[in-house]
Amino acid sequence: MSAPWIYVALGLALFLAVILPPVLDRWRVNAPMVLVTLGLIVGLLPGFRDLDLDPVAHGAAITHITEFTVLVSLMGVGLALDRPLSFRDWGSWRSWSPTWRLLGIAMPLTIAGVALLAWGPFGVAAPAALLLGAALAPTDPVLASDVQVGGPNAADTADGEEEQVDEEDEVRFALTSEAGLNDGLAFPFVHAAILLATVGAFSQWGAHWVAWEGIGKIALGVAVGVAIGWAVTRLAFTARSEDLRFAATGEPLVAIAALLATYGAAEVVGGYGFLAVFTCAMAIRSFERAHSYHHDMHEVIERLERLLTLVVLLFLGMALTNGLLANLDWQGVTLSLALLLVIRPLAGMASFIGHRRQRGVQGFDKRERVVAAFFGVRGIGSLFYLAYAATHADFPEVRWLWSVVAFTVVVSVYLHGFTAPWAMAWQERGEQARRRADART
Repeated sequence: MSAPWIYVALGLALFLAVILPPVLDRWRVNAPMVLVTLGLIVGLLPGFRDLDLDPVAHGAAITHITEFTVLVSLMGVGLALDRPLSFRDWGSWRSWSPTWRLLGIAMPLTIAGVALLAWGPFGVAAPAALLLGAALAPTDPVLASDVQVGGPNAADTADGEEEQVDEEDEVRFALTSEAGLNDGLAFPFVHAAILLATVGAFSQWGAHWVAWEGIGKIALGVAVGVAIGWAVTRLAFTARSEDLRFAATGEPLVAIAALLATYGAAEVVGGYGFLAVFTCAMAIRSFERAHSYHHDMHEVIERLERLLTLVVLLFLGMALTNGLLANLDWQGVTLSLALLLVIRPLAGMASFIGHRRQRGVQGFDKRERVVAAFFGVRGIGSLFYLAYAATHADFPEVRWLWSVVAFTVVVSVYLHGFTAPWAMAWQERGEQARRRADART
């Protein structure tokens, strides 16, 4: 495909990124659904039919594009969360209980469920089965914006106290914070699939994998993120020179600079860059929480994230009508639907057994558990992990994997996009009924 057609597609995505959100607010439709649908149609038009979107041939390019999209998303999620997390405050760790449950229980169960179903009944080779489970593990609430928290919501109340608008919305907080962390925590399992394909049996690399991939690189990523986030906040908020005090001037591009510097530094020292970027955003968000500068940074990140996400989805839709699903079979369809409708919901429900909210707030009721468990939205992270693994090891099933992962992402976009407004309204009605019952007692 010639360069002019690429500019046409990119310009269309940018234009739609600007006009779609306010237009779609009045309907129960979100922008990702529209962009995927538009991509499906555009891919059939003359001039676009010959577009070479083969993910195997362009694995490196897809890796870098989806990688940057995920990084921007992680920065936005970290800046959006209002709930603090302090290393020295056990109470704050307990308040993140929904997140730890989804990460420590739901994600491993989801990886295991997908991998075992692919490897056992469907006879997929172990490395490819594990890669499929790991690639489909990360969630992405950006593609179902109705179930995530909004931007930084801390504001000064009339009496000077800090108000946390999203503080009690446990479901939105759980889904958003889960997406912020599991994009990085899925990496060890992707590396395990690569090692299984390149080195061999687990006994040959298992101990090193646990120590380095499972512990060392996570610790390094978190440390780099905290260090750079701390340095950015001191510079932006408390620098002696007013010219360097970016919070006072409201320069939002510092968020992008921090993103790039953090990811690069983490990768240089061998840590997980995804975790570093999210941790950096959390560290920045923890300083002067009520300051409007957090909103300024989040706004520029959100705009960039929206553009990148819609561009990727537009091209994904075009690829679907240009042969990306050519290797999809009934086993792939079954795996995809089983993940979205059975494995993730059951794993999510299992993770919330016995959950109790902290600080006097009641635990998840039945509606909240169902919504939090069901909305394991698959998105750009799944595309990145598959592209990354495919460029680091030889998987004979790679084209089948691409068909299954792409199909899963698109089904997730439509399934979760259509159901999110209804599900959140259903949950909120239950919350209102519970509050009225509590008021009467």
